[in-house]
Amino acid sequence: MLTGLSWLALEVKYLEPARRFYAETLSLPVRADGENEVVLAAGETDLVLRRPEAVPRGGLHTHYALSIPAAEYDEWWDRLSAEYDLEEAQFGSSRSLYLYDPDGNCVELGQRDVAGPGIDGLFEVVLEVESLERAREFYEALGFRTVDVGDDRKRVRLNGPMALELWEPHLGIADGRGGVHVDLGFETDDPNAALAAIEDRVARVERETDEEVVVRDSDGHWLTFRSGSACN
Repeated sequence: MLTGLSWLALEVKYLEPARRFYAETLSLPVRADGENEVVLAAGETDLVLRRPEAVPRGGLHTHYALSIPAAEYDEWWDRLSAEYDLEEAQFGSSRSLYLYDPDGNCVELGQRDVAGPGIDGLFEVVLEVESLERAREFYEALGFRTVDVGDDRKRVRLNGPMALELWEPHLGIADGRGGVHVDLGFETDDPNAALAAIEDRVARVERETDEEVVVRDSDGHWLTFRSGSACN
C-alpha cells in the first residue's frame, strides 16, 4: 500500500546550526533552503528541518537511522568521534553508531547494503505512542508488518517502506527517545485507499484530495499519503 518514505521532518529551534550539522558534519546535500525550513537529501528521502512556525511541526527528540555503506563505517567513526561522544551497537554482523544533533534528535548511522558514497537512505524512524497495541494495529492496517516485540513489551518493530519502531515512553540505545508529533510523508499508488484502511482509527483528516491525503494518528503524528505522480 505504501511504497516509499518521502520525508521525515524534524523541528529545530535555530536553522543555521541544524543546517551546518546535517549539510557539513553529515554531508547531506541541500535541496531547498528557505526562511523557516531547510530540505536535505538522505538518499531518496527528504530530511526536513523546520522551525516551529505552524503545523505540522517537525518531530521532537526523534530517533531515526540513516544508511551508510558497510565499508565506510570506520571512516565515519573516526571522523565523528573527534567531536562527538559516540555510542555503538551491534545488530548481527552490522554496526551502528549514535550521536545527537543540535536539537536533541538521536541520529543513528548504520551499516546497510547501499551504494553510497556517504549517507544513502533513511531506514528507520521511532515514534513514541501511548498504547503500543493501538498503534501497532493502526500501522498494520497501512501494510506494515510486525517483525519483533521487545522483551519489556514497550517496543514493537514493523517493516514497511522503512523500519518503523513504536515505543511506549522509555529510553532506548544511546538514551534515544521516540519522536513526538513527527511528520512523515509516504509515497503510495492510491492515497484514498490508504485513508480507507485507517479512516475509522485516525484522530483527524486534515486534507483529502485524489493525489494527497493528510491525517493525524491517535498519538498526534502527521502522516501524508501522496501519489507517486504528485511526488515527481
